[in-house]
Amino acid sequence: MKKKIWLSPPHLSGNELYFIEDAFEKNWITSLGNNINEFEYSLQSFLKNDSEVCVLNSATSAIHLSLIMLGVTREDEVVTPSFSFVASANPIAYCGATPVFIDSEKDTWNMCPIALEQAIQDRITKGKKPKAIIVVHLYGMPAKMDEITAIAKKYKIPLIEDAAEALGSTYKGKACGTFGRFGILSFNGNKIITTSGGGALVCHSQEDKDKAVFLSTQARDNAPHYQHSHIGYNYRMSNIVAGIGRGQMEVLNDRVNARRKMHDFYVDVFKDIEGVNVFSEPTEDYYSNHWLSAIVIDEKIAGKNREDLRLAFLEDNIESRPLWKPMHLQPVFADAPYYGTDISEKLFDNGLCMPSGSNLSDADRERIEKIIRKFFS
Repeated sequence: MKKKIWLSPPHLSGNELYFIEDAFEKNWITSLGNNINEFEYSLQSFLKNDSEVCVLNSATSAIHLSLIMLGVTREDEVVTPSFSFVASANPIAYCGATPVFIDSEKDTWNMCPIALEQAIQDRITKGKKPKAIIVVHLYGMPAKMDEITAIAKKYKIPLIEDAAEALGSTYKGKACGTFGRFGILSFNGNKIITTSGGGALVCHSQEDKDKAVFLSTQARDNAPHYQHSHIGYNYRMSNIVAGIGRGQMEVLNDRVNARRKMHDFYVDVFKDIEGVNVFSEPTEDYYSNHWLSAIVIDEKIAGKNREDLRLAFLEDNIESRPLWKPMHLQPVFADAPYYGTDISEKLFDNGLCMPSGSNLSDADRERIEKIIRKFFS
């Protein structure tokens, strides 16, 4: 069997071991240590915009903590995109709250500002003003942040920015993850950089960061004994894992450049194939890390469909994957409110995520292109 080409595999630099070994030598095998401090500092320096970063064991934990810190509780409602990974919505349920799902818009595939405002207005008329808005930068593509932040400000609703897929992306020169009251980053094994598993909560004040650290380390009061006045969580990143992150930060810009080159590769491959659109920035205001390159196939024009291409790749041991299935179509959220039309549904029906790893070789790209050429010939 041919070597597997993965959708988005980890890509280590080799220097991660140095920071891990340093933690072992100093016996900082816990949720304290220099790797944590330095990893947070490097992220803050990269993001800028007065960022204060708290590294955690996952991006899901970061979303959950942000909701807790905004006071989201049972019977509250939180607005979030339907077209996203389930981790954007699950923490809402952890709080006992209800997600209100919003359709996508065609330019960026992200939360539609028009449907967002319609949803807020309708929920207010029902006596259910949303407690928070979670916006997602899908596949690394920045959302329409001018419109969305203006709506959040207009209705005085806190904004949480799920930039789990968008480290290294910018909107009008400003880093994704720094627009909202809180930002979310992910270092899962398939992300632009990885710590094997992990995430971060981006804050804009030392007070918020201190509260996040407090809650993520079981909310232990300042006492010589174990005393707790608040419910806490075991969400803090370990010093070992943070060592991987320090090594990855050294190559973050290289990884972003490599992902963007993969996007350019697909633009070139599909430029003469009718009926296929490569997901790209709508204007120069948007700078995507292109964490995952994706296409949409118009079957009426191309004479082919997404699923047949996926199977053609699979036959050659190449991984590709359909776009996210919208949350309002998921059985677990069948009763949740939804606002919009059918844009996210059409994207799911016709879209495919392509192999996008920053460590793909020229031989890998040749295999991928060969399958595409043969499939559409």
